[in-house]
Amino acid sequence: MSAEPDAEPAGSPAEAERARTPPVGDVILAVDIGGTKMAVGLVTPAGELIDRDQVKVDHDLNAERLFAGLRDVLDLQLARAREHHNLRPIAVGVGSAGPIQPNLETVSPLNIHAWRQFPLRERLADATRLPVYGDLDAKALALAEGWLGAAQGRDSFLAMVVSTGVGGGIVLNGQLLDGAEGNAGHVGHIVVEPNGRRCSCGSRGCLEAEASGTAIEAITGRSPTEPTYEIMQRTGRLVGRAVASVCNLLDLDLAVVGGSVALGFGATFFNSAQETLDEHAKLSFSRGARITPVRLGDRGPLIGAGAVAIRGVHRARRARAAG
Repeated sequence: MSAEPDAEPAGSPAEAERARTPPVGDVILAVDIGGTKMAVGLVTPAGELIDRDQVKVDHDLNAERLFAGLRDVLDLQLARAREHHNLRPIAVGVGSAGPIQPNLETVSPLNIHAWRQFPLRERLADATRLPVYGDLDAKALALAEGWLGAAQGRDSFLAMVVSTGVGGGIVLNGQLLDGAEGNAGHVGHIVVEPNGRRCSCGSRGCLEAEASGTAIEAITGRSPTEPTYEIMQRTGRLVGRAVASVCNLLDLDLAVVGGSVALGFGATFFNSAQETLDEHAKLSFSRGARITPVRLGDRGPLIGAGAVAIRGVHRARRARAAG
């Protein structure tokens, strides 16, 4: 984490002037919870990411100490919103690895072992004194890419994150699918290698167990930042296989894919994924389906978290008006 390099000392004339100046606009405190890092940023109502910071996920820490690290970054971004950007935080938006309960009442990310049934929404609300709106990280990414990214203007598509873990979000007929408990879109648990590696979910051969950054390191003994050509091809092939299943099932013709593994493997990954998708998507409605990189790059997860909160704020306002 980094502090503002030219921050004024407490009680300075500049700080006093800021305290007298009313905020000039609203901003969302956006939070992205992943297996290797937790990021916090400021997202405007127009979807602009104007500030961000992050803290590494230390898997040796217990649940409370992990949250304490996140709270430090939250406090820093709240201060920057008010003192540096002169903006008023109005809500917290969160995209979290899952599984989750609706609106993050609890989270149990498979790649954060210390958080099992962790009451994330309540803890964030207590820490920030703001309303909290949350969803799965890949569902948040789907909102971002449909709003401002590679799926802009599309009514139906799949968004995926291929990173430490593998997640997905599905937009169908203009609606983000939730499922019974908010966990729709877990494409990482489509079986792509029958009798393959044991997955953290308890099954075998899941996409996450074969193609995530964690799996690649376990299989090869190498960091996913130093892949061989064969591993980049294999990972793309497995992702293409899973995407074909989703496109065939739901009548989709677009998958937008982000995450450090997918974007880091680049053209080799995407070419292999597209070739495999072409091989397995042969129905009249799925033939020609495309896999493309996310357009928002590494800004997408936080913009997506911001989109979750903006959606929540609008829904709350409509409910109050109707009531």
